[in-house]
Parts: sequence; structure tokens; C-alpha cells
Amino acid sequence: MGTFDLGVGLAFWLMNASALLCVVYGIVYWNKDKEEKVLERKTWDKNEAKINKDL
Repeated sequence: MGTFDLGVGLAFWLMNASALLCVVYGIVYWNKDKEEKVLERKTWDKNEAKINKDL
């Protein structure tokens, strides 16, 4: 019924592997940077209040 094309098979499996890798990466790094933004925001507010006080 057919011939096996290595390029098509390889593209299919690499596409599935990359999709799985994206899902795993998303799960691992789901809420990773939210904590850092909160800390940066607090530092920013503290520095801004100090600058405004000095003015």
C-alpha cells in the first residue's frame, strides 16, 4: 500500500515531541515570574516614595 517516507515520519514525531516539551515547560514554569514582579514592585514603590520625600 505504500512506501515509508522517513522525512514525513520524522517531522511527525518531532512535532509531537516539541508539543510535549512545550506543555512540560509550561507546567514547570507556570507561576515562576509572578513572585519576582511583586518584589520588584515593592522595591520600586519604596524608592519612589524616598525620591518624592527628598523633593
